[in-house]
Amino acid sequence: MKKSLKIFMILFLAAFFLTSCGKMAVAPKAGSASAEDMLKLIPKDVKGILFIDFHKAMGIESVTNAITENKDYEKYQEFVEKSGIDPQKDIYLIAVGITASPDAGKGVAIINLKYNKDTLLSIIKEESEAEFTEEDYNGMTIYKESEKNEGCFAFIDESNIVAGNEPEVKSVLDIVQNNGENIYKNEELSALLAKSNKDTIFWGTVSIPPDVVSKATSDKPMLSALEAVNAVFLNFDYKNQNIIAEIKGISSDTTKNQQIADMLNGLKAFGAMAANEKPEIGELVNKIQITSTEDYVKISASIPEELMVKLKEDLPASPIK
Repeated sequence: MKKSLKIFMILFLAAFFLTSCGKMAVAPKAGSASAEDMLKLIPKDVKGILFIDFHKAMGIESVTNAITENKDYEKYQEFVEKSGIDPQKDIYLIAVGITASPDAGKGVAIINLKYNKDTLLSIIKEESEAEFTEEDYNGMTIYKESEKNEGCFAFIDESNIVAGNEPEVKSVLDIVQNNGENIYKNEELSALLAKSNKDTIFWGTVSIPPDVVSKATSDKPMLSALEAVNAVFLNFDYKNQNIIAEIKGISSDTTKNQQIADMLNGLKAFGAMAANEKPEIGELVNKIQITSTEDYVKISASIPEELMVKLKEDLPASPIK
């Protein structure tokens, strides 16, 4: 049972947590919040945004079937009964602000859900192997694992929990109390957000500083064309039993965009060679389209769910238990 609960606690504390004083900003209510409502709580200095419509994802029939048919479904039900939280019904939106490069692991997540603070806090403390310390931050309580010191969380209100690195969590609480600036004060990211497709289950946009790409490609000359990319848009959705995916790299260098597309198409052709042994892989590769224009390079695909099921069935069973 404890292992099952830990999995769900990781969801709340990763992705990649109500006391208050003073004048408060209006936080989004569970069940009626929009992406824009959630973004208003993301700090100004983030480099990128990842957003998940968790409730929509849990409403997909195949996801529901995967949960109910899982061998640990009984433990899932035990968690729901103990916590009062049914992830399929009670978790709505998750917004993640990235404040450093992905490998640095710094950022903040805001989870929009229906929950009982006292019950959830009790479970978190029960399942944790470390003691929790509490810090009063302008009338709001921040909880930290005293031994690990890997992050913290705070309960914003009855519909929202914030978790992440301490400086970022405090920045969110500042915004809630009208003492901080949100992402809409960041001109660069605001411009990117205005162009983002926010209607998919998972979407994101990341601003990429030139030095980050240069450092990553410094010892790989064949990837030098990537230095022209200054932002990336991500979109993943599910429609008519198809998984829809799109990754778009933004660049104003037409020549380098074509070079990147050529390189990716070369990799695609290499992957297609595996189709001789597994036709499903060839079918998957053929679903991927790579194009370039004077403004971007785009990878897109519409993959039938049944094809993904076939590929998953062919994968060897994981030795991890």
